[in-house]
Amino acid sequence: MATPKDYAFMRRALELAELAAERGEVPVGAVLVQDGKVIGEGSNRPIGNCDPSAHAEIVALRRAAEAMQNYRLPSTTLYVTIEPCTMCFGALIHARVSRLIYGATEPRAGVIESQLQLGGMGFFNHKIAVESGVMAEEAGKLVREFFHDRR
Repeated sequence: MATPKDYAFMRRALELAELAAERGEVPVGAVLVQDGKVIGEGSNRPIGNCDPSAHAEIVALRRAAEAMQNYRLPSTTLYVTIEPCTMCFGALIHARVSRLIYGATEPRAGVIESQLQLGGMGFFNHKIAVESGVMAEEAGKLVREFFHDRR
């Protein structure tokens, strides 16, 4: 069950998503938190960085890993505006993120509930607690408006 703090961190992720949209990137934002403190955050940057892996989640993980001087990020929660893709979910597993909270589903490429349900697969050596739908309307609206304006 989402808490008021969860909503506050998701609001920050939405702000980051808006910044991505202003740069012409798909509006996705992510915030990684440990012990109530932001240790990494990011927004989509594949176009601007010429890097197909520069999704918001990956940017936040990279910044947190650098700040913590460790590629393992246990006891952390990632807040992301849109359901993660396969690449991002794999990175969360490898980083040992404890909890994932996301807003809107991603019907085409989301792998938590929309397509592959990877979080429920028994072959991973790490499990992530997942909560979806936190501020889903706001997150989904950002993406819908972004693509509507581009068409």
